This record gives sequence, C-alpha cells and structure tokens, in this order.
Amino acid sequence: MNRSFSSVSRSWVLALGVSLSLLSGMSLAERAPMQPLPSPSGIDIPKNLNAIPNGTQAQSQPANTAPKEGAIWDTANSDPYNYVSIPDKEASVLIQRSGQQWRLIRNGVITVYGGWLLALAFFGVIAMYMVKGPIKLHEPLSGTKIKRFNGFDRLTHWTMAFSFIALAFTGLLILYGKYFAMPLMGGAAYGSFLMLCKNVHNFTGPLFTLSIVIFFLLFVRKNIFGEGDMAWLMSFGGIFSGKHVPAGFFNFGEKFWFWFGMVFLGLIISASGFVLDMIVPFMDIQYLRGTMQLANIIHSSAAILMTAMAMGHIYIGTVGMQGSIDGMKTGYVDATWAKEHHEIWYNKINK
Repeated sequence: MNRSFSSVSRSWVLALGVSLSLLSGMSLAERAPMQPLPSPSGIDIPKNLNAIPNGTQAQSQPANTAPKEGAIWDTANSDPYNYVSIPDKEASVLIQRSGQQWRLIRNGVITVYGGWLLALAFFGVIAMYMVKGPIKLHEPLSGTKIKRFNGFDRLTHWTMAFSFIALAFTGLLILYGKYFAMPLMGGAAYGSFLMLCKNVHNFTGPLFTLSIVIFFLLFVRKNIFGEGDMAWLMSFGGIFSGKHVPAGFFNFGEKFWFWFGMVFLGLIISASGFVLDMIVPFMDIQYLRGTMQLANIIHSSAAILMTAMAMGHIYIGTVGMQGSIDGMKTGYVDATWAKEHHEIWYNKINK
C-alpha cells in the first residue's frame, strides 16, 4: 500500500532524531568523568591518597601502610616470604620477580648463546672433517693386537656414552623443541612427547652419574698429568701440523676431557640434576622456587658446554681418527696405532 509523503517524512525525522541523540550521548560520555569500578580484591586505591584523611585511607586500604600510590603492590611484587598459615610456604610469595629474571636468562642468554655454541661446535667438526679429513696412520696396520680396555671398562664407557646421548637429545628437545618441534607436531602431541622426554631425562640421569663415578675410579690414575703432556699441549697434539707427538696411555687432550668435561662438568650437571629431580641424598634441601631456578641455570649452562665438547670427543673417537674406535669396540688396538698415538705407553708395555 502506498504511503503519503508526510508519513514517510515523519519516519525519517524520527530516525534522524534518535541517531543524533545517541551520538550526542556518546560524546558527552567520553568527556564526562566516570567513577572507577570496584577492584576484584575489594580494596579500592584512590588516585591521590594525600587528598583523603589517614583514617579513611586505613579503612579503605587496610593492607597499605605506606602513604604513597600503589604501595600495596610493593609488598605483593617482592621476593621475600611472608606469613601464611598453610604448609606451602611458596604460597606466601604472590609475585616472584626473580622468576622473571630466571626466564630472561633461560630463554635469552642460555638459549641464544648456547645455541650458537652448539652450532659452532657442530659445524666446526664438519669443517675439520672436510678440510683435514680423518687422521690416517703413517704406516700400514701390523696385524698385531694390543689389549687396551677390558670388558668392564668398555661396559662402563658405553653406559656413560649412551646415557649421555639420551640426556643430550631429550635435554635439547626440552630447551629448543618449542621452536621447531611444536609447530610441526602441534601443541597436544608435542606436550605428550615432551612429557616422555622429561621422564627419560629424569630416569637416565642417575645412571649417567653412576657411570661417571665408576669410570673415574677405573681411570683416575691413568689421567694424572705427566710425561709427554706438555709437548702434546704445545703442539695441540699435532692435529694441524701432522707431526707425531708421543703420549702415554691417555694424551693431554683425553686427560683434559676426563677432568674438565667428564668429572667437573659431569658432576655439576649431576648435582644440579639431582636438585631438579628432588632426590639429593644425605642433605636436607628446601626445594624452593629460587633454588630450582638457580639449579636449572647451572644445569643448562654446564650441559650445553659439555655437549659442545663431547662433539669433538665423539668425532675423534669415531670417524676423525683411523683405528681410534677399536679400543672401545673390541678392547684391542693395532700395534701401529698404539705406537703412533701413544708411544710412551707402547714402549712401557713392550719393555
């Protein structure tokens, strides 16, 4: 049905009036001051505390005794432990500022610089292999075998080696997996996989520590610094010059790996790992957040450094040197290899 011009005009005027009213109301609302909503805690903090009497401030802010704005949060945003009536004393710290510092160190310093260190070690080994190739013997193999390690020696070494590989693999996934594994697997699958890595890591750690202790007792006397070590150090084992450097049962490079890599770093990693697992024996340790964060920083730093050093050790012990793996694989080495790489030891057993 057709509508008259007047009725249509009234409709447009009414709509325009409503629209103008809404726009003007919104404009006035933006300029008008609005009272703040009550805080979720029930404690309202006025903007200017000096403008109200002290008694009023005490009633509105019973937990704030300092006459300055936001002082109530100075106590909340602090590390010291306050009083709580429940057994969990960690609940007395509402905001732990050192936790933010720990996160910055872990995700910044350790993750970034540790990643660069591991990359340099890995590509350095590859560059060494491509430029120099494996270290070959200067004389042909003699066919004469010399016993170097017994069965228990090799069992301890391979237990330490495989447990270290498992710890390094799972530890690197825990530290770096979110950057490359989680986007590929998805959050749910990555979470389950990471939990598996965590359990493998935690249960393999004590085995690694035990193998370190046993290996130390087996070979500590053979790793005392002595004859030939200074000459090996000055020439860096002849790895660049190719010249023969006499050495004892272990050369200086192996002794350095034994004392610094395996004993020092290995025991630091083990001790900090025991704290993170909350299984430190013979000591009463409070496993607080600050303690765990410090242990995590020490554990991650030492583990990355040991992993970088282990790349060189694994390279020399496998493809980097002809015949070097035979001792730990069969227990015997060729006489030519023994004479060339450990001449002092070779001369002693052939007197």
